[in-house]
Amino acid sequence: QVQLVESGGGLVQPGGSLRLSCAASGSIFSINAMGWYRQAPGKERELVVLITKGGSTNYADSVKGRFTISRDNAKNTVYLQMNSLKPEDTAVYYCNGASIVGRDYWGQGTQVTVSS
Repeated sequence: QVQLVESGGGLVQPGGSLRLSCAASGSIFSINAMGWYRQAPGKERELVVLITKGGSTNYADSVKGRFTISRDNAKNTVYLQMNSLKPEDTAVYYCNGASIVGRDYWGQGTQVTVSS
């Protein structure tokens, strides 16, 4: 089992920044990739960015150049730095861990609201 706990969401004005954190615990050796997804009201959950164990990243076109994923292996934590936020970035952001056997683990989600 893997536990994921997100933090760092909140309310920010357009053009502002936020940093989300996702702390992993448990059987983290089984995790092959970590990522951030988001779900806006009335929409399906979508991939924001993925980072593999080898460090390869895959960003959604809508966030390229504005969001950056990073990780601190010593702390078992993945971060999402979000800059130049737009109202359309408003969503619940979920941390995801994909295991080597294809199982997905999810955090509880953290709300990000971009509004003036």
